[in-house]
Amino acid sequence: MDMGLKLKNRKAAESKLSKFVEDIIVPPRMIDIIVDGEVNDEYMKTLETLSKKIKFIDADPMVKSSKALKDVQPEVERLRQKAVSKIFEFVIQKFYALRKPKTNIQILQQSVLLKYKYTIIFLKEHAKEIYAEVRAAYIDTMNKVLSAHFRAYIQALEKLQMDIATSTDLLGVETRSTGFLFSIGKESLKTRSSVFALGERINILKEIDQPALIPHIAEAKSQKYPYEVLFRSLQKLLIDTATSEYLFTDDFFGEESIFHDIFAGPIQVVDEHFNAVLLNCYDAIGIMLMIRIIHQHQLIMFRRRIPCLDSYLDKVNMSLWPRFKMVFDLHLNSLRNANIKTLWEDDVHPHYVTRRYAEFTASLVHLNVEHGDGQLDLNLERLRMAIEDLLVKLAKMFSKPKQQTIFLINNYDLTIAILKEAGTEGGKAQLHFEEVLKSNIAIYVEELLQEHFSDLIRFVKTRPADETATSSEKVSISEVEPLVKDFASRYKAAIELMHKDVITSFSNFLCGMEILRAALAQLLLYYTRLTECVKRINGGSALNKDLVSISSILFEIKKYSRTF
Repeated sequence: MDMGLKLKNRKAAESKLSKFVEDIIVPPRMIDIIVDGEVNDEYMKTLETLSKKIKFIDADPMVKSSKALKDVQPEVERLRQKAVSKIFEFVIQKFYALRKPKTNIQILQQSVLLKYKYTIIFLKEHAKEIYAEVRAAYIDTMNKVLSAHFRAYIQALEKLQMDIATSTDLLGVETRSTGFLFSIGKESLKTRSSVFALGERINILKEIDQPALIPHIAEAKSQKYPYEVLFRSLQKLLIDTATSEYLFTDDFFGEESIFHDIFAGPIQVVDEHFNAVLLNCYDAIGIMLMIRIIHQHQLIMFRRRIPCLDSYLDKVNMSLWPRFKMVFDLHLNSLRNANIKTLWEDDVHPHYVTRRYAEFTASLVHLNVEHGDGQLDLNLERLRMAIEDLLVKLAKMFSKPKQQTIFLINNYDLTIAILKEAGTEGGKAQLHFEEVLKSNIAIYVEELLQEHFSDLIRFVKTRPADETATSSEKVSISEVEPLVKDFASRYKAAIELMHKDVITSFSNFLCGMEILRAALAQLLLYYTRLTECVKRINGGSALNKDLVSISSILFEIKKYSRTF
């Protein structure tokens, strides 16, 4: 029993002692690897063992008082210093590889640096000041490398930019004054139209997720792009680079704050370029497209759950809106302060300013469909009031009231047609123009009939419609007879003239036919009232042979409606 007890105690002591000995001794193999070995997987494992020994020595108060420690501690400290200096050189050398031109940074980070992630953990735990140096070296390297990348990319992009609008390309500027007639070549005409019309440019919003443009390929094809296309490429490159860098630094250093130090440089480069472009940008549609692009990019970053560019994207958005407002106000004021004399042309067909206004409004309405921006709606309302004032002023330059009405109808009709093309969301402006078009058509119909049948209209209008017998006695046959005979002899020719008048006056054939139909229907009404009046007159039956039957008039009306 005594021997059994001794054995048990010795076993217990041995297990404790052997654990202690194992934790505290520094095997020769370990010293060889740390001092002379290559930094590789085996080295990483040995580092982990060394780290455990350092922690063991520091943690246990019993160890601190042991004699064994006095032997081992200087050796462990020397090993720690050797490991730290070796790791430092190794990591810094890897960082410098990132600076070589044409290096694929992301592949180097993922396949090389992340393999040696433990070196960083070791430095963090056992050499804080060296870790700070490594961290600073990485920030400095990446800041410089990425800033240079973006600078080069921006320079390449600038060669691809197609200028769309200058400060004189405004809604209310007459074409002659901008040297428009002298700019030769179709290209300039094409870009002119995209100042106000969205056209193909909307496609950029469908290409949000496409890879960024590769400048030298585009340059080889000698392609040029409106700025929003380049803007999307640049921002796409920025959000992709930022995403990859953010994830890497978080993984490798275990710190998020490093990202902002690295990206201060690249973001400044992009900002300087963007602010310079924005200062000279007079392309309202382009700016609105950029606002939408930034919005899409914010959603992409939100879906990726990467918050690192939130404040940057907000800042870009905040600088785009005031610029949009400024350019929009230039357009608005160009309508308000337009020079009526130089804009006016002796032509009742739609004015080019109307076409510009309609295309511009349609474009902005189209871009606002999904976003329902109330501020933009208010601005468009102000623009609509300005164009209406301008059209009324231009109309007053025509001497005849009828010409004025035709001019307004043509312009309103064109505006409605263009707004309809932009989709069902022509919005408030379209409804409003439909109202004013209706009232102007009614005025025109009256003016047209007055030209041909003024006596008839005057007569009918001075008689109440539901005449009682007493009032009809006052109407004598002598009053009515010339009207009836005149109408019978002239009505076909007059309708023919009205038809010609309408066809030459209105640029939109369908609208013209609509108007002619309204005029003929109104004429039929007036004539019906005249015939009723004749029937009530004593002895009116004598005029029956001269009265044109309603069906004959309807036949004439149908003849012109057929061309419809």
